[in-house]
Amino acid sequence: MSARYLFGLFPFLFLFLAKSASAASHQPNFVLIFIDDMGYGDIGPYGSKLNRTPHLDRMAEEGMLLTSFYAAPVCSASRAQVMTGSYAPRVSVPGVFFPAGPKGLNPKENTVAELLKEAGYATMCVGKWHLGDQPEFLPTNHGFDHYYGIPYSNDMNRRSLKDGRNVCPLLRDDKVEELLDGEGQTRVTEQYTKEAVKFIKAKRDKPFFLYFAHTAVHVPIFPGKRFQGKSKNGRYGDWIEEIDWSVGELMKALKASGADEDTLVVFTSDNGPWASKGSDGGVATPLRGSKGGTLEGGVREPTIARWPGKIAKGSRCDAVAGNIDFLPTFVSLAGGKVSAEPKIDGRDISGLLLGWTTKSPHEAWFYYKGTQLKAVRQGPWKLALSPQSLGMGIKERPQDLLGKEVRLYNLDEEIGEVTNVAAENPEVVGRLQALAETMRADIGDGKTGPGVRPAGQVDNPVMLYPAEERRRGKNVKKAQAGKPVDWDLLKVGDVIAPASAPRISGQAFSIRCTVSSATPDGVLLAHGGSAVGYAIYLKDGELVFAVRSGTSAVHRARAKVRLNREMQIQADLSKKGTLMISTSHAGEGEMINGVKLINRHPQEDFCVGHDNKNPVDPEAPRARWKGVIQDLKVTVGNAAKK
Repeated sequence: MSARYLFGLFPFLFLFLAKSASAASHQPNFVLIFIDDMGYGDIGPYGSKLNRTPHLDRMAEEGMLLTSFYAAPVCSASRAQVMTGSYAPRVSVPGVFFPAGPKGLNPKENTVAELLKEAGYATMCVGKWHLGDQPEFLPTNHGFDHYYGIPYSNDMNRRSLKDGRNVCPLLRDDKVEELLDGEGQTRVTEQYTKEAVKFIKAKRDKPFFLYFAHTAVHVPIFPGKRFQGKSKNGRYGDWIEEIDWSVGELMKALKASGADEDTLVVFTSDNGPWASKGSDGGVATPLRGSKGGTLEGGVREPTIARWPGKIAKGSRCDAVAGNIDFLPTFVSLAGGKVSAEPKIDGRDISGLLLGWTTKSPHEAWFYYKGTQLKAVRQGPWKLALSPQSLGMGIKERPQDLLGKEVRLYNLDEEIGEVTNVAAENPEVVGRLQALAETMRADIGDGKTGPGVRPAGQVDNPVMLYPAEERRRGKNVKKAQAGKPVDWDLLKVGDVIAPASAPRISGQAFSIRCTVSSATPDGVLLAHGGSAVGYAIYLKDGELVFAVRSGTSAVHRARAKVRLNREMQIQADLSKKGTLMISTSHAGEGEMINGVKLINRHPQEDFCVGHDNKNPVDPEAPRARWKGVIQDLKVTVGNAAKK
């Protein structure tokens, strides 16, 4: 390189370094507003004509729209990405945590709150946490000075032993302050906002980080009373408009406290809309797909960033970024540095926000659903690596998404992901497949890769408040953990602890039983939940064998049945990945190929004649089996059908 070239480059280098030094010399405040289940098309800046969002409209006018900003398909996974700067499978949070579960975000992880606290920040988490509800996993053990909120989704209520109400706990730090029923949840957005405003206005001689994770707009929908019936979009629109009010209150608080020009505010969502909930779900227009899937509508989020005097007014960034970037970006702007170990996937995007560059710092973005790598994006190109769904709970299965062949989309030319242009662009396909292989060798794809770190785990987890166990009747007898199952004694209503249940992880297995009943619907047996497991149930004259192998997808084999007579059932998941079910009077039913073996042992109980916790299959009936089940046995491994 010539001296003349270097001399000519110096002014540009000096300007860049001067800008970097200026941004980091004064530690800014950070406010991260994180919505639950909000769609790409649910707010005014992203095209909504149904929901009125004047405060978000103003925020966009005064800041930047990030139009290719990504999250994860579901709640806990997305929040783990925010906290750790890593793809969710890297920190073993591929799905969703439930109340009194043994697992949560590992306390050994370096969270964004911990790193900012080390840099001298006051930290607070308001709202939904959803990274484990045991004391070891709560925000106050992950770098936050204080916490106020519901620690998981607002539909994970339990019946209180104190007064019989179905409630969720509202925590202050690590103690239950109030138990909220449906009426109580109508107050939660306002209460959250008051706590957030109080934190912003507090007198202090240090910068602050506020992580405001709304419960809204997760179902069930509970807008505040003064917003009910006010929107043009039902109660969902009412709650969106209350969120917008909340944003306005935060902006007023920043200005009143004199912190406005020293604060970077980011507004985004954890995943796409829960479209299968109909009018209680949002829209991802113009994207295809929704929550629970890796089409753009499931993971591309409406995102706005505002920082007066630093982020250009009315600006727009189309470069690929995501919620794994919050940690390295905030730490960098705070004058800190993220250590090389443990490895994270996020990148510092302050250059994008401050207008120094328009190029994404990511070589590629990787779309994980559970532990499965479903797609990869580089620039405008997105390569789908395997079959995809339209989202959680959506029964429609478009043929163009079901094929095992890869599908290539140019998102700049067609954002709706319909036209497969793989055949015309073999070089692009090859390049993206190579990137996918690199990630598989690190985090894995279905199976755990060497770059994965463990989740946190505790023994004997308990509910945060005295509550009934889910769907346990008076006659349920729970087997002692670790004791072998006496199959001859099992009957409807019995429950086997996970430690005693058949060890089906990575194994072929067969289920046989004899049943008789006139009941058209009901669960015959279930072992597992929304992460992994299997179940057999009757619904609408069909017998269904459902298997969830470690992804959000549920595979189902079906057989027609005739009621009012005794029936022998055999269900198999073979070593070769064939799922099938048959009956004594209808013969073989449906056979499904390409089903992966269940990749880990379910943490939930093995239930006979019912499902006492979160169902393996959301399509399964909630009704208990009103009949007789005899000769039940689960055979695992070599003895199972090949």
